[in-house]
Amino acid sequence: MGILFIFIYLFIVFTVIEINTSIFVATGLDRKIARFQVISMLTGTGFTTGESELIIDHPVRRRLGAFLILFGAFSLAVIISAISNLLTDNFYTMEIAYIAGGLVALLFVLKAPVVQRMMSKKMKSKLKENYELADLPISDVLLMDEDDEVREIAIKEDSPFADRTFNEIVKKTDDVMLLFIKRGEINIRKKAHDTKLEPGDTLFLYGNNPRIKVLFENA
Repeated sequence: MGILFIFIYLFIVFTVIEINTSIFVATGLDRKIARFQVISMLTGTGFTTGESELIIDHPVRRRLGAFLILFGAFSLAVIISAISNLLTDNFYTMEIAYIAGGLVALLFVLKAPVVQRMMSKKMKSKLKENYELADLPISDVLLMDEDDEVREIAIKEDSPFADRTFNEIVKKTDDVMLLFIKRGEINIRKKAHDTKLEPGDTLFLYGNNPRIKVLFENA
């Protein structure tokens, strides 16, 4: 019964991984990235990549991450305790089996496409209601349409845009905005639209991605 208990509890851990992966996906995270980060937090490995910022910078994902870290620490203690007490009978195997069954049912519900769409819509609505703009990741603040993008455009030595201003390149009817110009260690914001561009400058643009590609194809 002790060995059975351990296998059932491990099954619960794997089910929790899949449930939280599905919730992370509903927040807009890629499934492969979501599963890797969930396992990382659950096991407490502290594996650090640039992808971890996708969790930290998102208020909902951050709360789920805190749960996973705590659940992982608790699970480790439970499994160690179970192994050290393999000779006892008090494992509550049937009770834990019921919990495992309930989690499996929850997993199937969360993976249903209609539920994923509902959760995704609810998550975005919740973010808009309860969090300050500065707390939200850039994808939730700026990228409202499928073609929206924030892009960096480097001005090369032989660029036809050198000695021209942003206002001379982009028309008012174009769905493209200039956020700032990075020139070495300096970020030019004030009068950036009227600043003549120099080779080595990097433009930080926001707007319609296909239009940006057309306008700055030869940058």
